[in-house]
Amino acid sequence: MLVLIAAALLQPPSILPRFADKSSLMPGLANAPAAWGDANGDGWPDLHCAGTLYLNTGSGFEPVPVPGAGVGILADLDQDGQADVVSTSPVAVFMNAAARGGAPRFERRELPALPPTVCLAAAAADLNGDGVPDLYFAGYEDWEKQITYPSFVLLSTAEKKYELAATFAERRSRGVTACDFDENGTADVYVSNYRLQPNQLWINDGTGRLTDAAAERNALATSDGFAGGHSIGACWGDFNGDGRFDLFAGNFAHVDSRGNQPKSRFLRNRGPTPAQGLTPWSFDDLGECGVWYQESYASPAAADYDNDGRLDLYFTTVYADASFGKKNHPVLYRNQITSPAATTWAFADDTSGSGLEQLPPTYQAAWADYDGDGLIDLVTAGRLFRNTSPARSWLLVRVDAPQPIGTQVRLSLADGRVLTRQVEAGTGQGNSNSPVLHFGLGEHEPDAKVTLSIRWPDGTTSERTGVSIGQIAVIRPDTKQPAEDAGSR
Repeated sequence: MLVLIAAALLQPPSILPRFADKSSLMPGLANAPAAWGDANGDGWPDLHCAGTLYLNTGSGFEPVPVPGAGVGILADLDQDGQADVVSTSPVAVFMNAAARGGAPRFERRELPALPPTVCLAAAAADLNGDGVPDLYFAGYEDWEKQITYPSFVLLSTAEKKYELAATFAERRSRGVTACDFDENGTADVYVSNYRLQPNQLWINDGTGRLTDAAAERNALATSDGFAGGHSIGACWGDFNGDGRFDLFAGNFAHVDSRGNQPKSRFLRNRGPTPAQGLTPWSFDDLGECGVWYQESYASPAAADYDNDGRLDLYFTTVYADASFGKKNHPVLYRNQITSPAATTWAFADDTSGSGLEQLPPTYQAAWADYDGDGLIDLVTAGRLFRNTSPARSWLLVRVDAPQPIGTQVRLSLADGRVLTRQVEAGTGQGNSNSPVLHFGLGEHEPDAKVTLSIRWPDGTTSERTGVSIGQIAVIRPDTKQPAEDAGSR
């Protein structure tokens, strides 16, 4: 006991964050997947959860009902600067009909005839290259009837409508998240599949035609001879600071007659360098990297909660009963990767003393700096937690563009790390982090200036130099440059 206490005292205060429960600011928040976005165009993150929009007023949140909507994400579908609601249960789209800056008001948009489905998650991204977000809905199952419901893609049209472009009926999907991980100007899609079915990595040809390349890119997130795992959610993130988007695939893992089912995996993006038997832009499966076993892991979400410049992980569970002598409960993992070139990764359980101990079962996990103080906050288990960690340097970046989803922003540090963030709409199972990008900068001088490298959704690039830290920086696509060769970095 004395050894443990001494070790805790030797820990720098900066890696022992505290989260304060501020749930009183969000009255009636449901314990359901939640998504951050900007519903009135004021630059501050609002939250949608289970048919209620929580409008950020600066001093709290004002509940605004979205009649007819269920769980869903926020995305600006009509490019008016205000987020709309994409509902997954029921599958529906609710457009924000208010004038910019006005009180959000939602109207249901007519969609084409859709296949019957049970949907738990959706992602928005420009799949066909027209500059307007498209929608991927993940189809799940009816277990009692043994029905596999289809996933499908709705592509935007010139008339700002949607057409049913593709259906995929062979997998029971629970989570979906998009990223241009191969930096070629087209958004790709990663789908988490359940029932020991392989996950899918849909490579986009730029027109919205998707081809599953999970096997050839080593992104199945499985082990021990299983075709796949019980994947519930995955998240993109540059975990080792090399400027490329990696994957964390979360697996719910029973113990059965064949042994332990596949556990959660970190998948390191190799970039343009091919490996033996793998194509360029494939993944190294690094395994669990310190994520200790619990049976009922569910929805992961990545953020730098201690502002040390390393992307950390919060991971929910959905069983409350004991497993192998340990309680199933959500865990906060601190990133301990030593350098971009590290061949082994390590994450440490930092839940104790964080204020997030022993939370109940939940699929809800979404990060946002809702008060703009440079510390990223968390919504989970039907509660809002404000980050009260010791101060460190930081930068928030807001992308002000007609179509911000898919924009990637990179910031280089003196120690060789390249911090990378993206504007996304959809992560884990039905959640979404804030579109205002958060960079923890550790011990950076508070009056320092940095350079931002921006890759826009169409693959073009630009730079912003002399950006002061400790603020919310707004970037706009006004000085685009031709994209450089992705392999030259």
